[in-house]
Amino acid sequence: MRVNLIDIFKKDISEINLHIEQSRIHNIEYLGPENPELPYILPGFTDSHVHIESSMLTPTQFARLAVVHGTVATVSDPHEIANVLGVPGVEFMIEDGKRTPFKFCFGAPSCVPATIFETAGATVDAEQIGQLLAREDIGYLAEVMNFPGVLHEDPDMMAKIAWAKKYSKVIDGHAPGLRGEDAKKYAGNGITTDHECYTYEEAKEKIGYGVKILIREGSAARNFNALIPLIAEFPDQIMFCSDDKHPDNLVQGHINVLVKRALNLGYNLWDILLAACINPVLHYSLPVGLLRIGDAADFIKIDDPTDFNILETWLNGELVAENGVSKLPDLRSSHPNKFNCSLKTTNDFSCAPEKDFSGTVRVIEALEGQLITNELQLTVTLKDGLLVPDIERDILKLVVINRYEDAQPAIAFIRNFGLKSGAIASSVAHDSHHVIAVGADDESIAAAVNLIIKSKGGISAVGNEEKHLLPLPIAGLMSDADGYELAGTYTAIDHFVKEQLKSTLKSPYMTLSFMALLVIPALKLSDKGLFDGGSFGFVPLSVR
Repeated sequence: MRVNLIDIFKKDISEINLHIEQSRIHNIEYLGPENPELPYILPGFTDSHVHIESSMLTPTQFARLAVVHGTVATVSDPHEIANVLGVPGVEFMIEDGKRTPFKFCFGAPSCVPATIFETAGATVDAEQIGQLLAREDIGYLAEVMNFPGVLHEDPDMMAKIAWAKKYSKVIDGHAPGLRGEDAKKYAGNGITTDHECYTYEEAKEKIGYGVKILIREGSAARNFNALIPLIAEFPDQIMFCSDDKHPDNLVQGHINVLVKRALNLGYNLWDILLAACINPVLHYSLPVGLLRIGDAADFIKIDDPTDFNILETWLNGELVAENGVSKLPDLRSSHPNKFNCSLKTTNDFSCAPEKDFSGTVRVIEALEGQLITNELQLTVTLKDGLLVPDIERDILKLVVINRYEDAQPAIAFIRNFGLKSGAIASSVAHDSHHVIAVGADDESIAAAVNLIIKSKGGISAVGNEEKHLLPLPIAGLMSDADGYELAGTYTAIDHFVKEQLKSTLKSPYMTLSFMALLVIPALKLSDKGLFDGGSFGFVPLSVR
């Protein structure tokens, strides 16, 4: 193969003849300086932290879409399916991923359940973490979200970290906003990464404690603009990740988009490619080839280093994508699940004020492009003795329904979704993945929720006399349908929510899925009630 080699280690571009034998780089024959008439090859991209489940696709379907954009590997935390199914869910992801040449590196999910303040579908204890980390197909201890547990030396959390150290496995971090001595102590326990930084100052401080920073740009959380200046100062300490990426966004692009954006901003090519191609492979000891003799023949071919359009993707010497078309097979998977709750009525979502109601309630303020929320204290409309949404002021009702057993829905209020009518619902609700819904009226909320309960998982939208559903039969999180078809269905529902129901969010479903994520401040809703992430405890709806 006569091409230009972009050698990231040498920071050099040369014309070469590439020889591949038995899926590996057999020889690199140097022919001379760069030849602009030829295409260019370089190591493929790695997403350094992603929850495959959030794409709503199985690993095999995710791979089909990702290789088109030059991604050859992911560092994948199976935390979402583990919260539903436990260790068998992790094993499902590993086995499904083995059916494709794509290089998945799955971790042992460290926080299942994420907190004691929600009803979990499963538990993964320290002994099970040890068993997982002993496996060769488990690459690391996945994000340690329970940073308070680390700081207070919780025995269970410390036992999980000890297992990772015993097996010399990387320990991933998750500590949004943690600064000062607490951040230093957290990192000092062997935490090596953080993908939750949302300010330059926080990230730079953590780099000083030896933590590598993952610049995240997903469907909901977008920190690229705030953090990309770090790449010029600390190129060896930076990686790119998506964390959570919906199928429509994955069809449009992946890590390649971040590479192009960084180039367009004028950052150094070699620093960018370290973050996109090299740093994750070295940090996690991934079995990914880096275009050295003896490496697996994993690489991408592009038009030139300024446009960075992906022409081909190769894995183990096999052409897996060409000119925007995936060559990986469209495979079906099994459908493990756990879903056991009854249909709901409109009355289940009525909200009577507390006895000492002051007239003011706590309202969650969702923020565009962030997982964090704010707490607002606002007056809410009373009608027939019940608290109801106020469409004009964009105060909608938010509900969480336990999907593992019958229980009363938890109810709160939320701002910034912008719905003028109807409701949307999802069984993707981090981290315990109950059914979560936001709506303008109780009837619409009940209809949207029941669509999901009937199908035992999915996303739905109801309004203007229309009902839409995308079923997610695998753990209520994923589908094994053709990834491009599923992305099309998702895009149609997303369009309906924005155009017909008038949501003002870029990714309403992704944002909705994080409104039950208790480990991210400030105010969230679990199936057990309204939760303050700052004080780490439940708070009443009414402000007293």
